Amino acid sequence: MKRIYLCLAHMSGNEQKFIQEAFDTNWVVPLGPNVNGFEADLEAFVGEGKKVVALSAGTAAIHLALLACGVGLGDEVLVQSFTFCASSHPITYLGATPVFVDSERDTWNMDPALLEEAIKDRIAKTGKKPKAIVPVALYGMPYKIEEIMEIANRYDIPVIEDAAEGFGSKYKGQMLGTFGRYGVLSFNGNKMITTSGGGALICQDDAAKQEIMFYATQAREAYPYYQHETIGYNYRMSNICAGIGRGQMTVADEHIRHHQHVCELYKELLKDVEGITLQQNPSPDYDSNYWLNTILIDPSVKVKGEENAYGETVQGAVGGAGNVLHGGASAHTDCEPNTNIEALRIYLDQAGIEARPLWKPMHKQPVYKNNPAYLNGVSEELFKKGMCLPSGPYVTDDDVRYIVEKIKEALL
Repeated sequence: MKRIYLCLAHMSGNEQKFIQEAFDTNWVVPLGPNVNGFEADLEAFVGEGKKVVALSAGTAAIHLALLACGVGLGDEVLVQSFTFCASSHPITYLGATPVFVDSERDTWNMDPALLEEAIKDRIAKTGKKPKAIVPVALYGMPYKIEEIMEIANRYDIPVIEDAAEGFGSKYKGQMLGTFGRYGVLSFNGNKMITTSGGGALICQDDAAKQEIMFYATQAREAYPYYQHETIGYNYRMSNICAGIGRGQMTVADEHIRHHQHVCELYKELLKDVEGITLQQNPSPDYDSNYWLNTILIDPSVKVKGEENAYGETVQGAVGGAGNVLHGGASAHTDCEPNTNIEALRIYLDQAGIEARPLWKPMHKQPVYKNNPAYLNGVSEELFKKGMCLPSGPYVTDDDVRYIVEKIKEALL
């Protein structure tokens, strides 16, 4: 049986040329012509006169952006709760506290009203402003950036845009990651383009780029020997990975168009299925890359096998875990998808289709159970009702038809 995955990297055919060039010239290090070329390609892609630093991961990019914004021990950072853990974990690396902000319903991203409420309350409770604001482009959907930036500017708090899932997404024609002080990109193996692993940080200007590069290369001072006056990190992208990235940039626009086409096909095929809603751009101002296409399923919808959902703990590695096993203590947690979502996930899995629940909100993660959070119930509701469907370059029109056929087949 063919297996249809959520989102896998697709090679352009040009990667080998750049990789071979790196081997031929012996640039097999975390610097070199491919790194410089990839950064130049990215700068042209995002536009707005921005500068880009290629790094080992999107998580590294968030870490360095926080560092450059002065985040340190005892500080607080306002971060979207509805996201992957890479948005919040780097805050804790620096000894700071993630303060979680819930979502609004239009984009599923950071709620500007709750953001301002959180800023006022943190100032009242701690006597100081949060050091940064981190909105996230969930599944590629742009956040309400105009409202977020207006609030951030009024309180003079820097914005770090986590556009790891939003490569190529735009708001009013402007690329995500270019509105705030810094913008984060990811090139993990499941993203819009890949360098196998890797990320990048979008910076305002050359001075900011040089500062980030300094921290990303172990913070070595300008001496003929190794002199370190501050703590740095080994975060620079390798010349080999950057070579893959240069090849990927030749098909970046094609990949984005494919994901958007897949969304249109899901929209057409699901339009008459009662109780299932496809997440789409809320207005013409928003231009999502639809990194993953996502649906909400009403709790009233019944699915075959629902009575057996959560019947046993997961025994194998789950997607994205790299075959690393760390078994759960129970089949249940205090916040989990509805039984119809889990039953549909299992049904699709048995049909050779990878589907996953939405990100579990960070404020419901045990590791963050004591962190401040400003909530309205939206992200928990979405998590319980939502599912991600295959969307990547390897997903064909026939695959989408098969996926929807199996969804309909599973419904009672």
